[in-house]
This record gives sequence, structure tokens and C-alpha cells, in this order.
Amino acid sequence: MSLSETLSARNGRLPLPPSPSVAVVGATGAVGTEMIACLEARKFPLSRLKLLASPRSAGKHATFQGRDVRIDAMDGASLEDVDIALFSAGSAISKDFARNAPRKTVVIDNSSAFRMDADVPLVVPEINGKAAFEHRGVIANPNCTAIISGMALWPLHREAKIRRVIAATYQAASGAGAAAMEELRASTQAYLENRAYEPRVLPHPYAFNVFSHNDKVDIESGQNGEEIKVARELRKIMDAPELRIGITCVRVPVLRAHTIALSVEFERPITHDAAREILRDAPGVKIVDDRARNYFPMPRDASGKNEVLVGRLRPDVSDPTGHTLAMLVAGDQLLKGAALNAVQIAELLLKR
Repeated sequence: MSLSETLSARNGRLPLPPSPSVAVVGATGAVGTEMIACLEARKFPLSRLKLLASPRSAGKHATFQGRDVRIDAMDGASLEDVDIALFSAGSAISKDFARNAPRKTVVIDNSSAFRMDADVPLVVPEINGKAAFEHRGVIANPNCTAIISGMALWPLHREAKIRRVIAATYQAASGAGAAAMEELRASTQAYLENRAYEPRVLPHPYAFNVFSHNDKVDIESGQNGEEIKVARELRKIMDAPELRIGITCVRVPVLRAHTIALSVEFERPITHDAAREILRDAPGVKIVDDRARNYFPMPRDASGKNEVLVGRLRPDVSDPTGHTLAMLVAGDQLLKGAALNAVQIAELLLKR
């Protein structure tokens, strides 16, 4: 019996067929669109693709493998003939439908609805792929910033245990969805034409501006929801419940791809050269670290790329003990930060 079959039997789930039927829930959104593109680009061995969205999108079509696929409205019977459902329609839809999916269906959910549930694995295949096989019908796709940060942190954590992470994020419009991306375009055009523009999606003017992440701020702690999520999720993904994390999350006027500045303290001293070599061999990571040209990870270069870019590796001079390194990371929020990671989880489930 294969690993996937053994673990499926253990968790009471039916093993997946080698060519599963797949549904994308939220097919018209920014992440849903990328999920469809990833399934096609990676030649995922599906037998049938089902596209689901809200009633207002029903009847529209999307292109997959050169043919039109109709988009249907999501309802209680939509997943009855589906083996794998990729959800990217928000927490409310996930809460309504994911837990109630048929026993044969594995849900890979991009929302925050179940990420911290004890019985739901939170998976980045390059970090904790085995956890995916312990699902009870739902696998959570982590927060985009947690995924992108984790891709750089995990290989280093395996070699020299991390004690503390201080992070500052520069998060693109794509993290708030297609409507926020359009607001950035429209507000930028209005700004350049000296026209007034009233923000509708985000709480502050976006063009040529930087502001605290738009998630709700906890009045008592002062942290916003994004900062809380990233810290909690990184600890769960890396199985490091004692990891100390301080993070400031900010929106910047970039269409897609998040950038993150990290200061990482290790239990033992580690040189930037050693860290660079560890990361050079890490799956899904690309080193961009050219000091002579002042060329380091940028969202422009990360956009549309599957790899997470890591560079600007250097000692953190605020720590004279040599235990702390600074680095810069950039990754496409819609790809590795969301759609690609979800498709990779689905691919992992099919491995025999």
C-alpha cells in the first residue's frame, strides 16, 4: 500500500484516483484565475475541471486547455462529483461548504477559515508536505506572507535553529484581490491626471502611498490581523511553537508580489555565505544577491515567477554575537503565495 493510501485509510478518507475530478471554487477571482492557469501550466492530471463561483458569475466561461469551461453557481450539490476542490472564495463560503463536502472530496482552502484548527493541516509542500496526508477532508493553504517568508526561513531553521524573527512586509495590491489591483490602477491614473479619487476597496488612498495593512487592528495589542496570522501560521507550519516573531505589515503601491525584510536570530552563529549556500540548494528558492550591481529581490522580478527570490544576505550589525542575519525576500502573492501552493498540495496528494 502506498503512503497516500496508508494515510488515507488511517484518517478515514477514500484514496484519490490517479486522474481526479477537480473544482475551482471562486474561479473568477484573482487567485481562482491563477489556480486554473497553474493546473494547465503544470499539466495536472485531472479527468474533469469544474468551475464554481457566485450566482452573478454563473454562465460565464473560462478557457482551459484551449476550450471553454462554463462557470456554475456554487450550491450544496456542487461538490458531489468532485475529488479535489480548490477553494478561493473567502472564509464565509469555505465555512458554508468545505466542512460539508462529500467524504470523497478533499478541500484545499485558501481562506483563513480553518488554518489554526488543530485537525486541519496547514501546508507548504517544501516545508511540511507530510502533514497534508493527515487531513480529515480539509487542508489549509497558508497566508501568502507566511508562505513566502517560510520558504526562506525553513531551510535555514533546519541547519541552525531560529530563535527570533523580526519582519517588515511590503505587500502588493494582489493580496487584497482583483478589486484592489484595479483600485491601484485607477487611483494612479487619477493621481497623474490631477483628478480626485475616492478609495472604495482599501481604507486609504493607494496611489503613491504606503499604509498599515488593511486588516482589522486589535485595539489592545496594536497588531493588525495580518500580523497576528503570519506569526501564528509560521509557528504551525514550521512546528516551532516557541518561535518569537515580531512583524509589521504594510501595503505598498505594487500590483503583485510581496517583499519582506527579515532579521533572523539563530541559536548559533551563521555567516551570510553559509546561509546563501543553504538557500541556493533549497527547493522553490532562487538567490538574487548581487552586491556589485545593488541588485536584490524585487517584486517586479518576482511577479509571474514560481520561485521565491532571496537576497541581500548580510550580518545584522545590531547583534555583535554573529547570531543574526538580515535578508530580503520577494514572492508572487498570487502564485507561490496562493494558487501555486494550493496546486502543489494537490499534486502531493497524488504521489504514490
